[in-house]
Amino acid sequence: MAAKTKYAKSGDVHIAYQVVGHGNLDLVVVPGFVSHVEYIWEEPRAARFLNGLTDFARLILFDKRGTGLSDRVGTVPTLEDRMDDVRAVMDAAGSSQAVVMGISEGGPLALLFGATYPQRTAALIIYGSFARAIRTADYPHGISEQELSTFIDHLERHWGGPWGVRHWAPSLQGDIAFRNWWAAFLRLAASPGAAATTLKMLMEIDVRHILPAIQIPTLVVHASRDRMLSIAHAHYLADHIPGAKLVEVDSEDHFPFIAAPDLIVGEIEEFLTGARHEKESDRVLATILFCDIVDSTNMAAAKGDRIWRDLLEQYYQLVRKELSLFRGMEIDTAGDGLLAAFDGPARAIRCARQCAAKVHTLGLRLRAGLHTGECERIGDKLSGIAVHIGARIVQHAQPDEVLVSGTVRDLVVGSTIQFENRGKHILKGVPQEWQLFAVTSA
Repeated sequence: MAAKTKYAKSGDVHIAYQVVGHGNLDLVVVPGFVSHVEYIWEEPRAARFLNGLTDFARLILFDKRGTGLSDRVGTVPTLEDRMDDVRAVMDAAGSSQAVVMGISEGGPLALLFGATYPQRTAALIIYGSFARAIRTADYPHGISEQELSTFIDHLERHWGGPWGVRHWAPSLQGDIAFRNWWAAFLRLAASPGAAATTLKMLMEIDVRHILPAIQIPTLVVHASRDRMLSIAHAHYLADHIPGAKLVEVDSEDHFPFIAAPDLIVGEIEEFLTGARHEKESDRVLATILFCDIVDSTNMAAAKGDRIWRDLLEQYYQLVRKELSLFRGMEIDTAGDGLLAAFDGPARAIRCARQCAAKVHTLGLRLRAGLHTGECERIGDKLSGIAVHIGARIVQHAQPDEVLVSGTVRDLVVGSTIQFENRGKHILKGVPQEWQLFAVTSA
């Protein structure tokens, strides 16, 4: 959704905020340690997650003072300062009462706000967060001050690049597009000094004493294998907030829009409304293209991580250019693999052939597999047996080869595209034998 950024005045500080959606309840999102209310929408997974929340809520996003599009400040803001910012944003958005969702470092602020202003807080959603970050004798779940200092030192030295992906989104460490977005997001959200100052506040944050005073409905959600913050933090919160509900999601990713976005949105909706909205799905006929780089594992080992990442970035830029020329839609990437969809099999074949030819300029070789079938479309994703068949076909393709199912071959009869019969194959996990054909000219 397109959203207009506005500003609320909190004392002498301008706080950037957005209001998105028209749900029956207001949901204020308190972000993690840095944020950017506009650039967050450039990440497709994040946009889908936020749009999922707008199915049932009017979403109110903001950048905390000192970060994103909000005013920079000369002093370290306290939790009390930031509570004033939340109230100012709610007032500017015309929200007398809202659900407050605290994500990661935003969790303690949300908890304190809920305890202090129960009349303005309909419920609390605490995701991937904590009551205290630093380990003590009576709180063994956090990290040591030395560990935090080392973490901050690393931050300051590496800010500007895709720093911390292995902590925040380990499942996407090899995703070049995500790494580029994350690096730009960090640069736009804060300077390295501002980010370091924000994290240094973690040494002072401790809201354990206010947890028993929270008397509003509270949902605590946490990734069970979160690399940033142990699941023990969530158990502590749920044990000490009266009546709190704990939901663990099976993931090691810290970001909710990567960990298990649909599940998390569903849990939040059910907690707040009593029912879970079923996503509308469309059945569409599409030609599915899978392609990947031949011998990528050995090449990555030989070239080293940095050179290989740069090469992958060039590869994805090349492939995406061809997709745009042939009206293909990128669906997903993983490592060196790419999934795309087309509304016509001939264009899909020609695009695959062009990609296979042009990656030679990068010293790479490509193989591709195509199948046409009915798919289920949910948002910007495709699923169904046709997708699985396409994924299996590419496994039988030779280097530089575009391999297609008999369905694709039959649909382009009468065109100038020529094929060579590659015989029948068993596709793992797919019923019956499948006749496959290699494209010889297009």
